[in-house]
Amino acid sequence: MNNALELKDAPERTEQLLADIQRMLNAENIFTNDVQQQMLTSHVKAMVLRSITGEPLPEVEKELFDEISPESMKMAEEVVNWLGNLPIEEAYLLSVHFEVAKDNNH
Repeated sequence: MNNALELKDAPERTEQLLADIQRMLNAENIFTNDVQQQMLTSHVKAMVLRSITGEPLPEVEKELFDEISPESMKMAEEVVNWLGNLPIEEAYLLSVHFEVAKDNNH
């Protein structure tokens, strides 16, 4: 994937990334409700912008994410790797969206 994005590319890149995430979640039988999808969309928009602008995340304490399942973390790391230039802390935050959506199945 092309990491040399410009701000004008952000909406298209966001839509592409959301579609890729949706396919990944569907393959795992994980489905978001409307509120969760809206929150995920907002987070992905911000992630794409950070990947373009280089704006850093505030400091994240990894220990806060100890209860996230390895599966959710692995999916989040995969998404962050698709963008290619974000810190691993981005995956910690993204993994929460996947973990919450997994609970919809219970």
